[in-house]
Amino acid sequence: MDRRAPVFATLGCRLNAYETEAMKDLAAAHGVEDAVVVNTCAVTSEAVRKARQEIRRLRRENPNAKVIVTGCAAQTDPDSFAAMDEVDLVVGNAEKMQPQTWANMAPDLIGQTEPVQVDDIMSVTETAGHLIDGFGTRSRAYVQIQNGCDHRCTFCIIPFGRGNSRSVPAGVAVDQIRRLVDRGYNEVVLTGVDMTSWGQDLPGAPRLGDLVMRILKLVPDLPRLRISSIDSIEADDNLMRAIAEEPRLMPHLHLSLQAGDDMILKRMKRRHLRDDAIRFCEEARRLRPDMTFGADIIAGFPTETEAMFQNSLKLVEDCDLTWLHVFPYSPRPGTPAARMPQVNGKAIKDRAARLRAAGDAAVARHLATRVGCDHAVLMENPHMGRTEQFTEVTFAAPQVEGSIVRTRIAGVDGTRLIAG
Repeated sequence: MDRRAPVFATLGCRLNAYETEAMKDLAAAHGVEDAVVVNTCAVTSEAVRKARQEIRRLRRENPNAKVIVTGCAAQTDPDSFAAMDEVDLVVGNAEKMQPQTWANMAPDLIGQTEPVQVDDIMSVTETAGHLIDGFGTRSRAYVQIQNGCDHRCTFCIIPFGRGNSRSVPAGVAVDQIRRLVDRGYNEVVLTGVDMTSWGQDLPGAPRLGDLVMRILKLVPDLPRLRISSIDSIEADDNLMRAIAEEPRLMPHLHLSLQAGDDMILKRMKRRHLRDDAIRFCEEARRLRPDMTFGADIIAGFPTETEAMFQNSLKLVEDCDLTWLHVFPYSPRPGTPAARMPQVNGKAIKDRAARLRAAGDAAVARHLATRVGCDHAVLMENPHMGRTEQFTEVTFAAPQVEGSIVRTRIAGVDGTRLIAG
């Protein structure tokens, strides 16, 4: 019988996508065949629902393959996935990065393994040795520098899927970035679950800004360094210095804000207040006038009144946010917020729509200010690239994928800029 290479499906965050690439390498190294691997997300109840939907779809399309489920949803609720008729094996987030797990999935062994291989993620104290030499496109590579989270926001299940915070040593990250630059990558994105906690478990407790400065100093040939997401209240002095002084650090920060009302922030157990977020954005933009911000905001958190929501809506303007990721609140079993008084579902949907409309208006304003400006655009494909602020730019004439092209912006087309 013909053997087929495994099929991989990724749901959720960039870190999951990173780890899927590592799993592909592990599967290939150990001869895994005729398998479907679903790397799940647990950030919302909707994400878990989509994971189940994807598992059923892939089973229908691959009736003879073994279905392996991993990722955060599998880690936090392994038994419910193991109970699905479509699933043959459930693997935890730590186990999915271990070579022995994949060795046990060889065609003649997979039926002999335990159907649930999920241990206590909180006992994991090291980052897995699964660094890979870039993935995604030929233009941009992602480097995982951190995993897990020590905080316990009341709405969030992710620490129970990822474990406590643990950091990749700076020297390891620098060496990997050097390899990526040698392979021709013009942009590296640092990624993790709680990026600003990087270093707290390493000797001397360095901070994220220390790592950024070290990368830029020791890899002088790296044209562009980007940070995927930060908790602004934990931004350290060296990170702010890098924002001010290092043009190779891209002027785009995605902020984990979640809300703009102080009472809701306290009930979420966030570590910042509304004024903290505004002050950070003002200071970052003072240091780097071309800085743009993205942000995560939850609509309809338990107990949120219309007045409280208005504070979140106004935060878009007060922080001058551009790229919004809006999450309609959905309760995650096992989290404190799930036991709080819930907001009506219709109100949640309405508030999410209003936030998205504010986000659309913010993008339109940002695009309008770019017309006539010069930008260095990293080409993701022959006809589309992104500016330093991560804004998409379309080109009529084909460009070299992975190259950085200087262009003057001639106009706007929907949510994209048009190169001159």
